[in-house]
Amino acid sequence: MKIWMTTACIFLLACIRVEPDGNYPDPPGVIDGEIETDVHAWVTDPTVNVLFHRSTQGIFFTEHAGQGDIIRVDSTQRYQYIDGFGNCLTGGSAILLNKMSAEKRQELLQELFDPRGSGIGISYLRISIGASDLSDRVYSYDDMPPGQTDPHMEHFSLGPDREDLIPVLKEILAIYPDLKILGSPWSAPEWMKTNRSSVGGSLRHEYFDAYARYFVRYIQDMEEEGIIVDAITVQNEPLHPGNNPSMFMSAEDQAKFISENLGPAFEEAGITTKIIIYDHNCDRPDYPISILSDPQAARYIDGSAFHLYGGTIDAMSTVHDAFPNKNLYFTEQWIGGPGDLATDLKWHVENLIIGATRNWSRNVLEWNLASDPSYEPHTEGGCDRCLGTVTIDGDRVTRNPAYYILAHAANFVRPGSVRIGSNMPDGLPNVAFHTPDGRKVLIVLNTSRERRRFGIGFAGRLALTELGAGAVGTYLW
Repeated sequence: MKIWMTTACIFLLACIRVEPDGNYPDPPGVIDGEIETDVHAWVTDPTVNVLFHRSTQGIFFTEHAGQGDIIRVDSTQRYQYIDGFGNCLTGGSAILLNKMSAEKRQELLQELFDPRGSGIGISYLRISIGASDLSDRVYSYDDMPPGQTDPHMEHFSLGPDREDLIPVLKEILAIYPDLKILGSPWSAPEWMKTNRSSVGGSLRHEYFDAYARYFVRYIQDMEEEGIIVDAITVQNEPLHPGNNPSMFMSAEDQAKFISENLGPAFEEAGITTKIIIYDHNCDRPDYPISILSDPQAARYIDGSAFHLYGGTIDAMSTVHDAFPNKNLYFTEQWIGGPGDLATDLKWHVENLIIGATRNWSRNVLEWNLASDPSYEPHTEGGCDRCLGTVTIDGDRVTRNPAYYILAHAANFVRPGSVRIGSNMPDGLPNVAFHTPDGRKVLIVLNTSRERRRFGIGFAGRLALTELGAGAVGTYLW
């Protein structure tokens, strides 16, 4: 017992780090050989104020077979490739970033996006096509006076995004040019909708062609700005027409729009941007399944996207099992302010970083990148408690729970990594990956109420380590 307690105390002392105000953790991406170890470990343990810290305790593989709790990693079992981990860069996030001084903004963007040792390595962003509810106002790229329409997109303009979003994206792309970008609309222009309003309503069938042109112009005009949109979803939360902005879209209408309008329009324009359907909660897997069951629509569709404000994460596997040749994505999950690191870390790591990827997701995106101390900006009626991954108050930055959630995956599980096999001992949910440079990454959460000692088994060898109750560890070898 005394030996066990001594080991635990040494581990804690090696990891504990109280971050000075305005500083951020040691860069995770560089293995510099300073620590004598076989397995490098980064730990977040809210109960003892360990905040994404690289452990200085050596973890060594032995030839011992091992007993007890062992997570056995099997790189011969290969599943989906990973596109990245990241955030949604809302219009409001871009406004706050642009209000920072150039020097402090560059420091923060380097911290968030640089994968080469100075940041947490965000590699995937979702942006809104037009306004989201976390923009400072409602707009589309083709707003018209009441009673007027523009079916041929003669007045289309990215003007609103040129104020803040596009400049910030260009700064990010200068730091990480391989960033994947997903665009999602919260609503079509009001003149295309049944209720002529930013809230609710549906896309009028006579404007299906016009809306397809709207998507084509968006992708083409963004490319002219030097911004490649890797994928789009057809409609954010199509079954939630109460947000501002928002739009209801039935599965039948989404299938019809893709098969008869959007897919052919992309094909004719030579656009290779992926088309992703659904983009809503895990409680309705029947929605994407019904669309993928339409062969005319399915031929244009890359996959389906999910949120987890309803249902359970294994719904993603339900869709995978029905259509294993189609990809899956996890595109949004908020954290409500003021946030609680212990609670939020545990839920998001278990359900998203581990849960979504174990259920075939190619990415995991937390919601808004940044908000101010009052959870602004947002539209009238938009989310007024959405806590950013960082809080920006002038040049002052506070790192919130989503920062540490993403940190444990983003800079280790780089795009092109593949999920590999690992078993799930009770109370130790986990997920493993093989990276493009040949390393193995294991992310482990201790969901029990006590400190857990466990083994990492790989290729017939065993390495022993431990995690505090509610702690997360990322292990790299």
